[in-house]
Amino acid sequence: MSPQAQEFTLGVEEEYQIIDPTTRELRPHGSQILANAQEMLGDTVQPEVYLSQIEIATKVCHTLAEVRSELSRLRGAVIAAAAKDGSQIAAAGTHPFSDWAKQQVTPRERYQGLIADYQQLMRDLIIFGCHVHVGVSDREIAVQVMNRARLWLSPLLALAAGSPFWQGEDTGYSSYRTELWSRWPMAGLPLAFESKADYNALIQDLISTETIKDGTKIYWDVRLSERFPTIEFRVTDVCTTIDEAVMIAGLTRALAQTCYTEVVQNQPFTDVRPEILRAAHWHAARYGITEHLIDVMDKRAIPADETIDKLLNFIKPALEAQGDWDEVSQLVQHTLQHGTSADRQRQAYQRRNSMEDVVDLLVAETAKGLS
Repeated sequence: MSPQAQEFTLGVEEEYQIIDPTTRELRPHGSQILANAQEMLGDTVQPEVYLSQIEIATKVCHTLAEVRSELSRLRGAVIAAAAKDGSQIAAAGTHPFSDWAKQQVTPRERYQGLIADYQQLMRDLIIFGCHVHVGVSDREIAVQVMNRARLWLSPLLALAAGSPFWQGEDTGYSSYRTELWSRWPMAGLPLAFESKADYNALIQDLISTETIKDGTKIYWDVRLSERFPTIEFRVTDVCTTIDEAVMIAGLTRALAQTCYTEVVQNQPFTDVRPEILRAAHWHAARYGITEHLIDVMDKRAIPADETIDKLLNFIKPALEAQGDWDEVSQLVQHTLQHGTSADRQRQAYQRRNSMEDVVDLLVAETAKGLS
């Protein structure tokens, strides 16, 4: 299928924090808020592992304008449902100070099973991510797109970094969620696959070795969706603002489209050692956009803005083809000039050394731009 024939649809999933407006702690009111929200949204809003979390999923979108409209609609409805309960909603990769040991598991068999299987890794995994689905209907091509896209994910991670605090401490990281998640056996980046059959064979091997129960238990930074004809990108923290979410969605789709074009044109592909890719992810999680990132092709550390410019140049034809270049490039430049969510959270804390101020910032920014 030619790049022109493939539509590259978009879908975005976001995981939110439920906040007590008095204490600013995470609040285990997921069941109440879910019931309120589903009256308006149906099954586009879902529970998560812990009662202090809630998740939304956009409809299938064809443009970034649709993504923006959907996120505005869904965020607004969830915020309204939370307000009806006397709660607030915040979007960030971690909560600044709530104790993981005090969180309550959602009483569903699936979530109880995760606790039973993964034990401590699951008990303290109070994190919040963003997943972007890009429509690629041919699974054989989708596997090859995955292979190529793997090399470009660390700039996305850096731009969306929004989890500097954990358990009341500044971790020194821009995305500490990434480090918490990287402990999991099925997290991080997979090696490149030879084919769809190779991909499927690995899933079956993991099932037969009782490492996972089914293909939905693969949590790689990029994977083939088990439910939809999409490639699912899972590398970033949930974005605090709608602008940041639109930016990440636009970059992700353009990356998938660019890699798709390379595949169908039989352009050569040179893989990068997994140790280099892992190092690039670590640098992005550690520094965000404040220091250097790793250019995985040239095997050197360069300023973050240069790495991100290389990504933009790589995907510019796809962004232009979708009519997204002006909006996405401007959002990227705004982030480079004004900082990530992690940077803004640190600034909020430093004004009065107050973690509560950080939560207030997140609540305000999560609602910013609602229509």
